[in-house]
Amino acid sequence: MSWFQRLWRNQTKVNFPELWKKAFFLSAAFMLIGIAALLVRGVNLGIEFEGGTVWETAAPNIATGEVRDALREVGQVNAKIQFVGGDVVRVRAELDSTDAASVATVSAALSALTQQSIDDISFNSISASWGGEITGKAIRALIVFFVVVAIYITLGLEWRMAVAALIAVAHDIVITVGLYALFQFEITPATVIAFLTIMGYSLYDTLVVFDKNRDYQRRSALIGRATYTHIMNLALNTVLLRSVNTTITSVLPVLAMLIIGTLVLGAVTLAEFAVALLIGLLVGTYSSLFVASPAAAWLKERQQSQIELRERLEARAQSRGITVQEVEAAAVSGSSTTSLSAADSRSQPDRPAAKRPGAARRPISAGTIIPPRPRKRKRR
Repeated sequence: MSWFQRLWRNQTKVNFPELWKKAFFLSAAFMLIGIAALLVRGVNLGIEFEGGTVWETAAPNIATGEVRDALREVGQVNAKIQFVGGDVVRVRAELDSTDAASVATVSAALSALTQQSIDDISFNSISASWGGEITGKAIRALIVFFVVVAIYITLGLEWRMAVAALIAVAHDIVITVGLYALFQFEITPATVIAFLTIMGYSLYDTLVVFDKNRDYQRRSALIGRATYTHIMNLALNTVLLRSVNTTITSVLPVLAMLIIGTLVLGAVTLAEFAVALLIGLLVGTYSSLFVASPAAAWLKERQQSQIELRERLEARAQSRGITVQEVEAAAVSGSSTTSLSAADSRSQPDRPAAKRPGAARRPISAGTIIPPRPRKRKRR
């Protein structure tokens, strides 16, 4: 049976603890790249956060250098120029809406360059104070999100799982924002909404794994017979098909939004939202399997009861001449005695089977009279 068939039947036996070691270096590499991009290049905040004025107009057959030269003549050489939707140019300058003369000068320069009427040039001005207020609200929303999630998971599960889930969310944010800084994607309010969406999705996928883990911990066949890491591995294999299906069904609409919305409809806002969602969905699925789960297992294994459990399992495995994984697998299978006896037979000599009372009867020869059993009298 192939791996895809086992996945389809939800019968996978992936050794996630072994993959966690490789995933740690992969996550560390991506986070270092993201942090370096944030420190070196910084984030490209939209006008809603920094304030300023944005112009948009049709500019067919006009290059970026020509727009730059036209803006240099009006003293806006540092303005940001971007072509969106094919032949539409977007110019962003750090001009306050109160500076009407400078705004009109830039509009006139763009009109002369593109041969468009000034009325056909759209512009939007936002003050720096309003942009700072929006930035503060976005930061407060993220802080409130973290606090509420931590309280909810702590009350519903335990604080170790809450810490692990927040580590996974922070991992997703650093990588996603780092990619935005690396490629200089513009961060707009739509991007912030997408960030909150992907954090919620990542937490949902993580909580599914944690809930299944808690369900396994309550089973009597596993209590005191399997380590927390082994139980977490069981939970991940159980929900793996669900995570894959959820990710595929979530990514396909986002890809449709990104491709059709950008290439066909030319909707820039949809593209900004879809890019953040696409990156976040992929990173969120990865973090629920390879960041939140190992973090929870690492924190739980430091608990004194888990340390004593591992020591007992190691002593039991050493006395039987097998591995700890075989002891745990025997407990999971629900027939620990049979599995362990089969494992013991590889290291111990064959022993004759013990005779049970009445297990072997003497043969009865022909003509032997068997006396009837006495009947019990009923008490009146």
